[in-house]
Amino acid sequence: MTEKKNSSFFDQFHTDRYTKHDSMIKIIFVGIVLLLGGQILNRIPEFLLGKILGSSDFALTFQHYVDNLGVWIFCLAWFWFITYNRPVLTAIGPKMKGNTWKMLGLGLLVGFAQNALCVLGAILHGDIYLSYDRFEVIPMILLLFAVFVQSSSEELICRGFMYHRLKRGYRSPLVWILGNSIVFSVLHLLNPGITAFSFLNILLIAVFYSLILYYFDNSIWFTMAAHTGWNYTQNIVFGLPNSGQVLPYSFMKLDASNARNSWVYDVKFGVEGTVLACLVILISIAVIWFFGSRRTFTDQDVWDMVDARP
Repeated sequence: MTEKKNSSFFDQFHTDRYTKHDSMIKIIFVGIVLLLGGQILNRIPEFLLGKILGSSDFALTFQHYVDNLGVWIFCLAWFWFITYNRPVLTAIGPKMKGNTWKMLGLGLLVGFAQNALCVLGAILHGDIYLSYDRFEVIPMILLLFAVFVQSSSEELICRGFMYHRLKRGYRSPLVWILGNSIVFSVLHLLNPGITAFSFLNILLIAVFYSLILYYFDNSIWFTMAAHTGWNYTQNIVFGLPNSGQVLPYSFMKLDASNARNSWVYDVKFGVEGTVLACLVILISIAVIWFFGSRRTFTDQDVWDMVDARP
């Protein structure tokens, strides 16, 4: 663990941890295995919750997100039983300096602010019309938890596993940051309504989350919360498409018949697939880089923290 200040992405960190080279192809392959295995395991909570909760608007929305408990279970089991990957458990736990309740709360605020700004732009531009639908405290809290399960499961694979494995095998932070970000965006290519701008949007937000890890003490709690804040605000608060999907339970409802495409809104993909969203995230990246490169941060290597040999 070392203290670094004003570090550049192009710095080469020469330490003993690079004596074991992790192939990028192997890392990507294992990441896909984790995703597919988790998706298969998701069928269990999907079946059980479908029997228990029924088919109400809340039940269908809650189930859509919380099904991803299967990804969490599969990944945690993989990290525990495949010993070489066990340090990833440390990366997502409280031993990492950046994993604090403060960072978790800050992440939620950042995700909310980013998405709300995009939604505000779409409203002011006259592309969408929203109306109040319902507000129930307990369901809204439960849905926040459910969205966190889904959003954090993607962070677990890409910023938890892939980022740290790439960091283990490659000296350049560009590889850690861009490697997992590209895979993250490619995995969203099958989302309904995907466009060039939505793909770019997803790639940029992945870079943003990776920069948070790089500059803010490996705080995956921050990225999990920011990812949750974005999805929850877009889908549950405003009732807009999230990665192309509109769900039945939300605080606000979209008048879909009057929605129109523009540089601030995409009818099929929502505010994500727009020029405005890309600009908001680019500004976020610039802010992270500006403040992050000027602070002293902790470079914790999880393989140095845990005795985990193959």
